[in-house]
Amino acid sequence: MFAPRSRPCWRLPMLTVGSPRCEHSRIPTLELPGGEFMSESNAILNYLATDTEYLPADPLSRARVLQWQFFEQYSHEPGVAVARFIQKYLGLPDERRAAYEAAQAKGARALSIMEQHLSTRPYFVDDRYTIADITLYAYTHVADEGGFDMSSSPAIGAWLERVVSHPQHVTMDQFGTWKTRIR
Repeated sequence: MFAPRSRPCWRLPMLTVGSPRCEHSRIPTLELPGGEFMSESNAILNYLATDTEYLPADPLSRARVLQWQFFEQYSHEPGVAVARFIQKYLGLPDERRAAYEAAQAKGARALSIMEQHLSTRPYFVDDRYTIADITLYAYTHVADEGGFDMSSSPAIGAWLERVVSHPQHVTMDQFGTWKTRIR
């Protein structure tokens, strides 16, 4: 997570799914200064990172950021986040065992791709911290809660340490609740 310091005050509004302010009934939704709303975490990240060091200006580098964000949505999240949800929040019930095992397999493939990529570079794009790293950090740093053995992924472990040590990194606890304003 990061909070661009150059942006005006942003607010994460109190919304309920189905609210006309909650476009597409999606959380997270960001209320913009002009009263408009934006949903989808990666769209929000791209919007907030525009004209900052976190989103490259070079078209190829920007496309690579998007490539990793699409990877997160279609390969990483359906495995890592789903396995975590089934294990941590549902308690791994017998009726969800097959779904858990499928998510584990998908997540393991995604983590393997990440491990291979990070074994030769410090970050995902251009050897620097971008929103691609922010995107992939979200569920990767809690992958063990989904039953993934992260001890066999030293490159991911080193990358996680680099992300946490970034000067703009804040934890969810430091960030506050959904009512918090980012200044």
